Amino acid sequence: QVQLVESGGGLVQAGGSLRLSCAASGRTFSSYAMGWFRQAPGKEREFVAAISRGGGTTNYEDSVKGRFTISRDNAKNTVYLQMNSLKPEDTAVYYCAANYGLVISSYSRDYDYWGKGTLVTVSS
Repeated sequence: QVQLVESGGGLVQAGGSLRLSCAASGRTFSSYAMGWFRQAPGKEREFVAAISRGGGTTNYEDSVKGRFTISRDNAKNTVYLQMNSLKPEDTAVYYCAANYGLVISSYSRDYDYWGKGTLVTVSS
């Protein structure tokens, strides 16, 4: 089993940056592809970014391409989401998730474990 704890959320002005972290428990972190999802008030949870087990493959939702970067450090059991050029529409609770599989996925149903989320608020 994997436990995930997100951190790094907060209030930032439009155009600013934040880096989210997700720390995972357990010794098999490198066996999991990892993803970031977000849920804005009144909206469904949506895919943001994903990264393969070794970090060599990534995937992004179109609206964050070129602004967000997902990365991981398997030695530290941590996955990151660097968010630059933030917009008010990026305001949401951000969740990290672990997928025990070979293929990275943009579908929440493919993820086995979830963190409790961290709130990101972008003011205009």
